Amino acid sequence: MLSSSGLAEPVESTQALAHQASFSCSLPAIVGRETSAQLLRMFRDPRVLEQAERKDLITQLRHAVELMPEAAEVRVLYGMALCVDFQAQEALEQLRAAVDQAPDSFMARLKYGELLMRLRICDKAAEETHRAAVLAANAAQSELARRQATTIRTMLREGIERGGYKGLLSRMLRPRRKLSKAESMPALVTTK
Repeated sequence: MLSSSGLAEPVESTQALAHQASFSCSLPAIVGRETSAQLLRMFRDPRVLEQAERKDLITQLRHAVELMPEAAEVRVLYGMALCVDFQAQEALEQLRAAVDQAPDSFMARLKYGELLMRLRICDKAAEETHRAAVLAANAAQSELARRQATTIRTMLREGIERGGYKGLLSRMLRPRRKLSKAESMPALVTTK
């Protein structure tokens, strides 16, 4: 198939674009207008949703995943809602499943990497974020991946990774050096 520039365009990418277009049109039909509005509010600021709204959103997205188990985008949204509700383990499973279903999905890779980063599993987060950066289709996506990668590098450099306090126990339990007589004698303080 030829694109508008006259270059050959792979059929798979055309099918992926068609799938994304149909997905964006069908999401409100699957989850309803109220849930779509809650999703938009969640994207703007995750803290504005009340606990009952989060539970309702999760229920609606779980139902959407059951209706469309092959749609990785719905699974990503479900995983993001679970993150907002602090259900990290289930969110991790859903985002991992989304990445397995759609390995070429920028958003699935980016959000999976973000959750891994927040869980302080930085090496795996860096790997997933790099894969997302490679899949970026525009400047905005590249910028999102770049910022996330920068945050991960900072965390790795500062030792904020899970298990990042390597050697702390060994430093506490190592034999202490013997003090010389001058160091061990108390200092005399005189006052005038």
